[in-house]
Amino acid sequence: MTRTPSHRAEPAAGSQHLGLLFVGLMLSMLLAALNQTVLSTALPTIVGELDGVDEMLWVITAYILASTIMMPVYGKLGDLMGRKPLLLGAILVFMAGSVVGALAGTIEVLIAARAIQGLGGGGLIILSQAAIADVVPARERGKYMGVMGGVFAVSSVIGPLLGGFFTEGPGWRWAFWINIPLGLLALAGAVLFLKLPRHAGRPRLDIGGMALLAVATTCLVLFATWGGGKYAWTDPVILGLVAGTLVASAAFVAVERRTAEPIIPMHLFRERNFVLTTLAGLLTGVAMFGALGYLPTYLQMVFGVDATRSGLLMVPMMGTLLVTSVLSGRAVSRTGRYKWLPVAGSVIVAVAMGLLATLTSDQGVWHVCLYIAVLGLGLGLSMQVLVLIVQNTFPLRQVGTATAANNFFRQIGATLGSGVVGSVFAGRLADLLAERLPPAALEAGAGGANSLTPAVVASLPEALRNPVVTSYNDALTPIYLWIVPLALLAAALLCFVVEKPLATTVERDVQPEALAEGDLVVTADEPGDRRTGEAIRGTGDRETTGRETMSRESKGRDGDAGEPARAPGSLEPVPSTR
Repeated sequence: MTRTPSHRAEPAAGSQHLGLLFVGLMLSMLLAALNQTVLSTALPTIVGELDGVDEMLWVITAYILASTIMMPVYGKLGDLMGRKPLLLGAILVFMAGSVVGALAGTIEVLIAARAIQGLGGGGLIILSQAAIADVVPARERGKYMGVMGGVFAVSSVIGPLLGGFFTEGPGWRWAFWINIPLGLLALAGAVLFLKLPRHAGRPRLDIGGMALLAVATTCLVLFATWGGGKYAWTDPVILGLVAGTLVASAAFVAVERRTAEPIIPMHLFRERNFVLTTLAGLLTGVAMFGALGYLPTYLQMVFGVDATRSGLLMVPMMGTLLVTSVLSGRAVSRTGRYKWLPVAGSVIVAVAMGLLATLTSDQGVWHVCLYIAVLGLGLGLSMQVLVLIVQNTFPLRQVGTATAANNFFRQIGATLGSGVVGSVFAGRLADLLAERLPPAALEAGAGGANSLTPAVVASLPEALRNPVVTSYNDALTPIYLWIVPLALLAAALLCFVVEKPLATTVERDVQPEALAEGDLVVTADEPGDRRTGEAIRGTGDRETTGRETMSRESKGRDGDAGEPARAPGSLEPVPSTR
């Protein structure tokens, strides 16, 4: 049986090109990260003006759902056809959704706009993370991934501040319009700086897998969002969604086992580290988005702060996340050790959730700042390291697919977290308001519970405002206690991760198709000299260029019997950059 040779491939470009490439990727990640945070402080005002407080969770969930479905698609297509054209397309789709959101006149149009944004946003983070793996070895990747985690921290500070500024100044619609200049900047960075390999040939699309994945994910999210709120858990609609999730998931697995290019290959789940980090990522997603999605609203409604100040109050969490993300990434690159970081991070997240569950409406706001700073500490230690572990488990040609699959399940957790927490929060809030307020009091004083905004609550008489404030607090904080066991379970799972040595070079496998079609380059590695041969075009078993000769069936003669021979001339796919 013919064995596929492999070779060591250092980044083709120097440090200057790597720096420019990293800048291009950072711009794309910044666009996605800002979008996830800029609405947080503006959301109470947005849904109040559009008379959609009861649909608030869908403004968040619609984006997460759409981006979750698209993540495996972007990851697989990026491995098959190259990441740059997909990244450009994702930016354009995201910008289109932003225009629709800026012009939205109803809550339904706003939710649709968020879904369109998600169709593009699903590729921005995945393609950026996978592109770094194209050129940076795993051992050095830690510091880059740490900085990427820092992008989320910085954007999580800037985003709420921008959202508050727009809400109190030119209007909340600028939270969407701001994505247009940022998108153009990201497009320019991608066009000018991203010099990534392109893959020849026409990719085979897993249409059946994509459709079934979309159905299963949508049914699951609707189940989590509607169950116990809009519909009782035993309602036929909820039971139908459960059945739809199970049937679509089973059909998806069957299709993926047969198709030539599955978007989530089943062999990924044979890798222990992938399974453990994926489960831990899912649980972390539930905790993170369940906690963060409604904290700015909580701060505005319970503590009476304005939108801008509620953004400033998130700074302690983002500061600790930024510092620990960067420092942990550098520590991984320096020492090569990484297992303890996500374990410790998950335990700290559990502690933070327990602290948040103790909040009351008569405490000082500094309690919130302290507790979310602890949460940022835990997230900074774990988030990017989990991605690194996954990427270090698979060869480069599968990095995009594996990264996307891992992020897909993390986003499933995020969707479930925001959906379940939002549904339970909304249901508990409605019950508490009905219990604690006189009949028709809100209708007379504020135009209905669905039109409550921070400004409206602040203007209510004391007899009405206090019950509203305590209802918001008592509806949300107990939910955090339910998240504590999830974070502890994530820590327990990560204890069983096998700490494999991080690769110090970028290993690229020569594909069988390249060998068959002759799309190869022979490079000479001689002392003090490196020459690159011409591309070989042919179908014979042996081809030569100049002094270099290669064989498709070379065996390990100079090393161990189990290792393929590496001649002085090594085999590489023909590089094609843009």
